[in-house]
Amino acid sequence: MDYTQIRFDISGGIAVLTLNRPEVMNALNARMRAEILDALARTGEKARVLVLTGAGRAFCSGQDLADGGNAATLDLERTLRDEYEPMLHSIVECPIPTIAAVNGVAAGAGANLALAADVVIASEAASFVQAFTRIGLIPDAGGTYWLPRQVGFARAMGAALFAEPVSARQAADWGMIWEAVPEADFERHWRARAAQLATGPTAAYARLKTALRASPGNDLHEQLALEARLQGECGRSRDFREGVTAFLEKRPPRFEGR
Repeated sequence: MDYTQIRFDISGGIAVLTLNRPEVMNALNARMRAEILDALARTGEKARVLVLTGAGRAFCSGQDLADGGNAATLDLERTLRDEYEPMLHSIVECPIPTIAAVNGVAAGAGANLALAADVVIASEAASFVQAFTRIGLIPDAGGTYWLPRQVGFARAMGAALFAEPVSARQAADWGMIWEAVPEADFERHWRARAAQLATGPTAAYARLKTALRASPGNDLHEQLALEARLQGECGRSRDFREGVTAFLEKRPPRFEGR
């Protein structure tokens, strides 16, 4: 697929997917969603970490309301089911670590696209807005799933009802995101974080993601059994042997991701 709505680059084990419609604050249209899905399918070729970010002053302003007709003809249920759900599943189920590098405002579905990543790193200039009630909608694109799990019921309800911006610093304090960093240091910082993950034990990261995402639906017995199985797989890996050898030799490990 030729990309016209995103930029996609893989270098040094780091895949960077940039939403690239800055003239509309990277609003999501059907073509962009298709391109994102196509790029996500390619990340396993050479990448060991995936970064989602935005071009210009916004990360993503959410659904492009000018795409697909007017309010009377827009089929939101079909759009969410057929276009958003596959895209979000591809991010959540990506076998490598995913970082949302939120450079500016993330609103509506754009906020929840970011929250689907494993780690959210935001510029202190960024904000998160569950803007849906401003136009008579409810949070979608996973918003009703992520928010109460990440910030608790009271904060999730307030953020959704009032549709007020949550600053990056506040989001970090709430536990909605991993960290907020000064705007001047933002790109350098997320690139350093991505490089750290790109040289890490990729196969262990995949199993870590599996275990943590399964935890809310498991009781203690089920989670301990899952941990044991996944740890057994890690223990048979080349990276585990390298990690132990490096520890005993008092040197940094050279993980291959296998």
